[in-house]
Amino acid sequence: MPKQDYRSDSRAAALLAEGTLNPSPEKVSDPRFQADDFFDPRDLVQVRYEMLRRVSVDEMPVTQATAEYGVSRPTFYQAKTSFDEAGIAGLVPKKRGPRGPHKLQGKVLAFVEKQLVAGEPIRARELAKLVRREFSVKVHPRTIERALGGKKTPPRVPVAVPRKPRLGRE
Repeated sequence: MPKQDYRSDSRAAALLAEGTLNPSPEKVSDPRFQADDFFDPRDLVQVRYEMLRRVSVDEMPVTQATAEYGVSRPTFYQAKTSFDEAGIAGLVPKKRGPRGPHKLQGKVLAFVEKQLVAGEPIRARELAKLVRREFSVKVHPRTIERALGGKKTPPRVPVAVPRKPRLGRE
């Protein structure tokens, strides 16, 4: 089946932007999603919520509900657990991909932090080259900046300035 262009449909574009566009709306066979404009088979959160509602309120068997909503039984139970823990927000898909700078951990991060000089700007490009030479790991300079808190300049170390004695007081 060819990929659809969702940019022309504003609702589908909004769902895509929010990460809640159902990748398989054609698998949803519930008559409500076919006949009613309110129920949109492209809205993943609405499909999952209605599936959970049909099982808990209408007492539909799980196997029938999963077939009607085009998902597997493990997907149903994952959705139920997420909904029980976080409510409707639990049905919104989590962002995929790494959650942090996975290349900059342990020894590599310690090495990068050791190279910093307080009060001087972070030289992320130079640090990336040093990391590549030292550990044979290719790291993007922006990854180094993010790992170090996103600041371009590390905080200055406070220096104690001697005070001049005030006249007339001792």
